[in-house]
Formats: sequence, C-alpha cells, structure tokens
Amino acid sequence: MIDRRKVRNAFHQGAADYDAYAAVQKRVMERMLSLLFAEGVEPARILDVGAGTGALALRLADRYPSAAITCVDLAHGMARQARDNLGRTMERLVAVADAEHLPLRDGVFDLVVSTSTFQWLTTLDRAFVEARRVLADDGLFAFALFGDGTFRELKASYRAALHSVPRGGRDRTHRFFTRDEVRAALARAGFRSVEVFDEDEVEYHPDVPAFLRSVKRIGAGNASPVPGRGLSGRRVMEAMMRTYAESFGGADGIPATYTVVYGVGKR
Repeated sequence: MIDRRKVRNAFHQGAADYDAYAAVQKRVMERMLSLLFAEGVEPARILDVGAGTGALALRLADRYPSAAITCVDLAHGMARQARDNLGRTMERLVAVADAEHLPLRDGVFDLVVSTSTFQWLTTLDRAFVEARRVLADDGLFAFALFGDGTFRELKASYRAALHSVPRGGRDRTHRFFTRDEVRAALARAGFRSVEVFDEDEVEYHPDVPAFLRSVKRIGAGNASPVPGRGLSGRRVMEAMMRTYAESFGGADGIPATYTVVYGVGKR
C-alpha cells in the first residue's frame, strides 16, 4: 500500500527544488519525447497527468504549438510551479487533480501522456481506465513509470540491514510494478496496440546520504504507511548506509539504478 497523502505532501513541499535535482526524471522525459515523435502523432488536445513543474508540457508546446495542453497534478505546490513555468497564457490549463479521478469529460484528448508518476499508485487499474476514458477514439496513451528494479542497490542494502539489526522491523521499501504487471493493466483497461518495454538509468552520488537527500529534495521519499521504529529504525538506516557503501561504492561514488517502464496503447 501507498499513503497518497504522504505522496501529495512530499511533492507539494519539494516543488521548488524539483527541477534542480530531478536528473533521471529529465532523461526519462527526453526519452518519452523521442518515442512520441517516432509515433508520428499530431495531437490537437493533450493531457499531461502528473505534470509536476510543467517541464514536459513546455516541450510538448514547442513540438505541437497549435495543441491545447492541459496539465494535472496531485500536489498543489507542483501545480503552482507549473503555472509559473508555463506562463499566464497557459495558466487556465493547469489543475490540481488525482490521476485516478480525473475531473474531465469523456473522449476529450488525442494524447494522454505521463512520466515518473504512476509508480506512486497502489494499483494501475483506476488511472489507466481514467486515461482511456478521457481519450478520443484512436487517441494515444503514452507513459513512463519507475518499475521493478528501481533502487535495487538501496533495497538490497536495506533488507540486509533489517536482518542484521535485532527487532529491525518490517520492510518499508517501495514496491514497484513489473513490466508484466504494467502490460496486464493496460489490457484490463481495454487498450489496443499495446507496447511495453523497460530500460535502466543509473546515476551516481558522492555517498549514500547525498543520494537520500537528493531523493528527498524532489519529494520522492518513503510513502509506506508502515511507521518507523525509533532507535531500531535509526540503527537499520545506519547499517543500510554502511552496507550500501561497502557493497556498491566505487571510484564514481555510489550508484542508484532506476528501471524505467515505458508503455503506449491506443483507445
């Protein structure tokens, strides 16, 4: 389970720093743009779900200058940042909304796009059904989410630490969707011409605390509803950082792997 209130509050607070720290998310956005261009779509109406600071919407506006672009995000801070970044002419197209309950009419958009958002859902079904609902016939749904394999170094180190610390508590690491789960959710939602694949992105940090700070600064902290365990929790974190550095550290620092699942489907 994922505590959506934690997600909303974390990204609300991280909105101002997001663009400065979201290096992998920017690479994912560029990869998504290349996939859209390869599809040859020329949408007149675009919806960006989980639009964040509006960076993807700005690039889409450059590529499709005549398109009407609507942006929605769960976090008020992100929506406010997107309005500032997109400028006054697009301000009316930015709204605070949940991907699972879009306040939009059926069959409105030619393209629904999303990057680095759907991993914050407990299940994909509701969001995928909503994306299909707001698409026009033959409309395209294109997205990228962080999938199973993301933060593999952190998760392995944390689980080793749990076993090494007495009464370390329950595993609080985030569960990411697998590529097969994504494909199955698209099929259940009724999409056709489905394509799903994944790619790894790796970034390096000077040390484990620097990595954890960068994740926290963009709002992508732990969204588990399971509470921490005080002193034993701190001991687990200390053991995790030691294990991470010893097992994965090198001349370039410590790696953090993101497995990005890309998917497209048509209504």
